[in-house]
Amino acid sequence: MATYKKRGYKPKTKVEKQQDIEEGSTTAEVFNTLDEGASKTEAFVEKNQKYIFIIIGVVAAVVLGTMGYKEFISGPKQTAAMNDMFQAQKYFDQATTAVEKDSLYNLALNGGEGKYGMLDIISEYGGTDAANLASYYAGTAYLRLKDYKSAVEHLSNFKSDDLVLGPLAKGNIGDAFVQLDQPEDALGYYEEAAKMRDNEFTTPMYLYKAGSIALELGDADKALSYFEKIKADYSESTEGSNIDVFIGKARVLASK
Repeated sequence: MATYKKRGYKPKTKVEKQQDIEEGSTTAEVFNTLDEGASKTEAFVEKNQKYIFIIIGVVAAVVLGTMGYKEFISGPKQTAAMNDMFQAQKYFDQATTAVEKDSLYNLALNGGEGKYGMLDIISEYGGTDAANLASYYAGTAYLRLKDYKSAVEHLSNFKSDDLVLGPLAKGNIGDAFVQLDQPEDALGYYEEAAKMRDNEFTTPMYLYKAGSIALELGDADKALSYFEKIKADYSESTEGSNIDVFIGKARVLASK
């Protein structure tokens, strides 16, 4: 016999699964030298993730506010998706600044307190703006939980022309491919992220990552072009503060 599932609540068995989630977190690695190769990229993200996710939170709030305006056009399904997504977004936001991150990212993915997680939003409200944004949240949560294949899957499903979220999604896929030991794929996504939207935050960050991976792959000329672009166009960025060191190294390698 079918039972009515109250909107925003999930079957008891799924809620009970949250009791089995292991709490834990990883500490940020410290970036020392470019010679650390692919692991350097992950260290950079960890080191700056608080700043990155503050920006994500602001942008996400704007996106959700826009969706609230569109509810008069999109109808009840969109409104329900927004309401049901609230708790999962809260867990995600808490995870970005918490010490014990893993359990909160798992709650953001799978839900808690009888509420939907991002995976439920994607499943229940496919085709809505909320489900699209949930794909971003889910992919980023999987990246932080080191489930890199799932991160690529969900981030690839996210579509956005947003100035920050669009490039971050592509760049996060690049980060996942670095950890999967697929530097060629990572380079392609970093290049795409750098070109996607021109701004003082994501553009120099992904030019730098692209240059670093290009050096690792033995393409010093390409790396040099990316580092020099940072110096010329984004000298005030975080990456621009010590870019001369990397330009010098790329020039040495390019001349060999």
